[in-house]
Amino acid sequence: MSDPNDLAAFLADAWQHVTRGVADSRSPARYPTFATVSPQGKPEARTVALRAASPSKGTLDVHTDIETPKVTALRHAPQAALHFWVPRADLQIRFSADVAILSGAEVEDQWAKVPPGSRVSYGTQPVPGTPIPQVHAYQKPADRSRFAVLRCTLTEIDLVQLGSKHRRAAFTREDGWHGVWLAP
Repeated sequence: MSDPNDLAAFLADAWQHVTRGVADSRSPARYPTFATVSPQGKPEARTVALRAASPSKGTLDVHTDIETPKVTALRHAPQAALHFWVPRADLQIRFSADVAILSGAEVEDQWAKVPPGSRVSYGTQPVPGTPIPQVHAYQKPADRSRFAVLRCTLTEIDLVQLGSKHRRAAFTREDGWHGVWLAP
């Protein structure tokens, strides 16, 4: 662990966990909770797979089917919260983000990297969230036109580390990610 009094090191440690989540499917940071607000004002949270993370740009990418309720929510209010829990580090990482929905030609490179067996996640019929008469009354064809990338441009980061003495810090894009200590 880095110096517990160093804000920059605390943030760097958090980013190390998050970037490991992109590379390692066994990492707890691979599957954060992604929260949005529906057009009706209802909070909605679901688990997503983290596909890219850039500390230098302050961005995270998540792949999705463009017909999902989370995309509908993001079209209404293009902000999301992502929550990570890293048990071995006793670390909670919370991100607030502005989200852009990328599709079509601008995500061709990402689509090319999706393994053929995973492409069936984009194209479910009927569309995700639709009532069906029986448990397996759906099809999962791979449909390139339904593939989208949710580009999350981070605006705020809140870190809480549990221990004999908890520590908490907040960082904002607005202040250049300098950070401030908070009471945990």
